[in-house]
Amino acid sequence: MKSKFIKSTIILIIGGFITKILSMVIRIVLTRVVSTEGIGLYMLVLPTFNLFITLSTLGLPTSISKLVSENTRSNKKIVLSTIPITLIFNIILMFILFITSPFLSKYLINNTDTYYPIMAIGLTLPFICLSGILKGYFFGKEKMFPHTLSNIVEQIVRLLLTIFFIPSLLKYGLNIAITGVVLINIVSELFSSITMLLFMPKHIKINKEDFKYNKYIIKDLLSISIPTTGSRFIGSISYFLEPIILSFVLLSVGYSNKYITFEYGVINGYVFPILLLPSFFTMAISNALLPVVSNSYSHRNYTYTKSKIKQAIMFSLLIGIPCTLIFIFIPELPLKLIYNTTLGVNYIKIIAPFFILHYIQAPLTSTLLAMGKAKDAMYGTLIGSIIRTILLGVISYFKVGIWGLIIASISNVLFVTIHHIYYVNKYLKKEY
Repeated sequence: MKSKFIKSTIILIIGGFITKILSMVIRIVLTRVVSTEGIGLYMLVLPTFNLFITLSTLGLPTSISKLVSENTRSNKKIVLSTIPITLIFNIILMFILFITSPFLSKYLINNTDTYYPIMAIGLTLPFICLSGILKGYFFGKEKMFPHTLSNIVEQIVRLLLTIFFIPSLLKYGLNIAITGVVLINIVSELFSSITMLLFMPKHIKINKEDFKYNKYIIKDLLSISIPTTGSRFIGSISYFLEPIILSFVLLSVGYSNKYITFEYGVINGYVFPILLLPSFFTMAISNALLPVVSNSYSHRNYTYTKSKIKQAIMFSLLIGIPCTLIFIFIPELPLKLIYNTTLGVNYIKIIAPFFILHYIQAPLTSTLLAMGKAKDAMYGTLIGSIIRTILLGVISYFKVGIWGLIIASISNVLFVTIHHIYYVNKYLKKEY
């Protein structure tokens, strides 16, 4: 198990590194194609996109991974019986987006240019959900190569379409180009799913009966996925409300729409992506950790569980601390190297020290989910999001520009990470 965990982690880190490089190249190309204004527009749409992705997947990748790793049920039934229900649910979400997009763009986001991009989100949801289900299966089997390869294929497809497809849309307007950026996800997720299907067991025969609703499996999946979805939904709601609250408050105290779009684009287009660069390591570690902790904890091997958690946190810090030092002392270097800009340098210097805690948050969250304590993770996220949202609104009223968002984000990272540390420690002590 030890060697399998390390092997899985290494595969995910290497794959994550390649994926992150491709993702950065995509962002560089996109920034230069649609400009900072276009990135700002895309960032206004992104919270809505993330919210509906959370709703569409229903936390199933995590719950499927956990059930498959326990190896007590038919893996074929776990995967296939969920597909019809999720597809129906995603079609409903699609129609909800189509109906509400005029209201969302005009009255909540306060930018009518987001209308078509928001509508386009609905079309991507079934493809993202299917890809997520397949990834959950491979995580549970601790087969990381198919997942890693599918992510690389997905990013390559996205990069090619960004280079050759998006520039041709600019002549129809910036909003149409950003709509194209959203729709690219359909093709990229489709290629990702096809790649994973090539690695599915060949000896398994699939028939219509396998897709039938199985109440026992669905009940088990939902018992895990609902708290998991709740946690991500709360985070997505907070992120969704972020530009709405920020725009409303800053406009009311005298800031212009142009200022808000530009500064918000800098924060979410340059600052947070730079700070989150080490996250592909920590996410790789947490994804490899989940099935290992789930298996060992369910078999009451608590000593091994504790050692793996400590190992995951140590790996995360070994990566996070050097990156943090770079972000504090020479933030211009990664910004110039990746985005060919120095916008956001002052923001990065302030936020970077607090993001050390963010780098260990993912392994801690995976640990709580693997131990069946998803509700505790959800409550931590809920309280952190409430604190973040209140601070965002209150501080922004003091005419501090975008710094209200900075302070609110730091507060959220501090609270949620400390909360997760407390509960992981509490449950492990309880079992000894």
